[in-house]
Amino acid sequence: MADESSQFPASYRYFGSQFQLWRQNAQVRRETIAEAANYSVDTVKSVEQGRRRVPPRLAEIADEMFGARGMLLAGLSHLKREPFPARSQDYFRYESEAIALNWFELALIPGPLQTEAYALALMSDFSPPLDDETIQDRVAARMERKALLTRKPLVGCSFIIYEAALRCPVGGREAFREQMLHLLEVSKQRNISVQVLPFERVTPSALGGPMVLLETRDHEHFVLVEGQSMSQLASDPVEVSSLTQRYGMIRMQALSADESAHFIGRMVDEREP
Repeated sequence: MADESSQFPASYRYFGSQFQLWRQNAQVRRETIAEAANYSVDTVKSVEQGRRRVPPRLAEIADEMFGARGMLLAGLSHLKREPFPARSQDYFRYESEAIALNWFELALIPGPLQTEAYALALMSDFSPPLDDETIQDRVAARMERKALLTRKPLVGCSFIIYEAALRCPVGGREAFREQMLHLLEVSKQRNISVQVLPFERVTPSALGGPMVLLETRDHEHFVLVEGQSMSQLASDPVEVSSLTQRYGMIRMQALSADESAHFIGRMVDEREP
């Protein structure tokens, strides 16, 4: 089982450990700093455990009481929330080092291919709801990931999208039409293949869910599978081999890149006003 503390931003955990060290060195009890700053002892404990961001007033009073002379306050500007859940951070690190990426998506447009409007619609309708700052952070982070498509040296990218994802008008008619046009534009890049898996060609291998297979610069191979609120990143050769074979079966059933471009083009025409 993963360490529970790893589910919170590293910056929160680091600041919390420093807060606790300064407090202990100053021989100040949690109850004392909590009363002085008008916060609960549980809040102070949560800060020290890295489970929440320190309130600025608590940091200011703690800096003075602990004799930190501005050193605690200096850390406030670094307390940025990670845009995506902790469980996704390892995958994003490997994605940034990828030299090859094979992606099958069952119900959504793959992240690196999403337009800003499409991503915003997804984040805005998240359940439980996200606050505006988190939505903005996540949309910005998703847009930054698009650099993968044009990074040099070029990354070989293969995307297979099930027809169901192309029939769901996320963000409304105009936003989704923009998303389809974006897919057509991206598919023109020589390092990118976009294929459609139509309803009539679906294979049972495809119905098991989405998957991402990637190879890093060090020729390490990873596979990512996701569910409603969980994801699993694996490097076990047996599992990677199994899902690589499954991806190959799905790709055999999908339309060719040219056929897929025509398919998406027809969908764009259907959405003409």
